[in-house]
Amino acid sequence: MVFLYIKAFHIISVIAWMAGVLYLPRLFVYHTDAETGSTQSETFKVMERRLLKAIVTPAMIASWVFGLILAFQVVDWAHAGWFHAKLVLVVVLSGFTGFLSKWTREFAEDRNAHSQRFYRIANEVPTLLMIAIVILAVVKPF
Repeated sequence: MVFLYIKAFHIISVIAWMAGVLYLPRLFVYHTDAETGSTQSETFKVMERRLLKAIVTPAMIASWVFGLILAFQVVDWAHAGWFHAKLVLVVVLSGFTGFLSKWTREFAEDRNAHSQRFYRIANEVPTLLMIAIVILAVVKPF
């Protein structure tokens, strides 16, 4: 029964993490249009900081904790190429989350160096990673 709760909390935390990493770059797209120092820009700064600190980071940490607990209980490490590939992609997604944190700081300090196009492309990265991670976890192709 405990295993099922851990699995449920892992899924919940992954959903929250993904929601945040999909929404934050979209906020950046709109923030690039806001004039520095404007009410709109300051509102985006608050939204971005709160999303990162209250949802994205805690959900990422919870995803790792619950995911590692599950991995140590059920993964056959000798025959789990799919898991090793998934783990690499989750590390990449965590690194992407680090970039989101960096970009949030840059916006907070009015030092954004990227265009709307950059953030629109960045917004696709977590989707592609999610697709690959879910396929690896469900299909276990190797």
